[in-house]
Amino acid sequence: MVKKLYIGNLADDVTEDDLRANFGDIGEIVSLVIIRDKITGMSRGFGFVEMSTEQQAEEAVQKFNGGELLGRTIRVNEAKPKGEQDERPRSPGGPARRPGGFGGPPRSGGFGNRSGGSGSGGGRRP
Repeated sequence: MVKKLYIGNLADDVTEDDLRANFGDIGEIVSLVIIRDKITGMSRGFGFVEMSTEQQAEEAVQKFNGGELLGRTIRVNEAKPKGEQDERPRSPGGPARRPGGFGGPPRSGGFGNRSGGSGSGGGRRP
């Protein structure tokens, strides 16, 4: 049975050939991919390797998890299905941001009040 492994903390210059050379020593690689940024094409620092058997996958985890590849200590563990991933840890500096990065509803005041009334929100002064 094919087993998919997550490979994390990859150096920016690690290539598919580097992973193939290392994991190929364990056994047959069914597929291999380094996840890249859509715009820049740069590595996002992780990838996936599918080994042909569970036994080979377990051996790869034992051999490579915590090992070094091109100067970085890599993480190797069983990949989780997309819906079962752990929630990312929240930053210790404050509340979590909403998707989109704006962090909350717009503030009142500012440029929104341009009615020309006598309030502090806008309009011309005589």
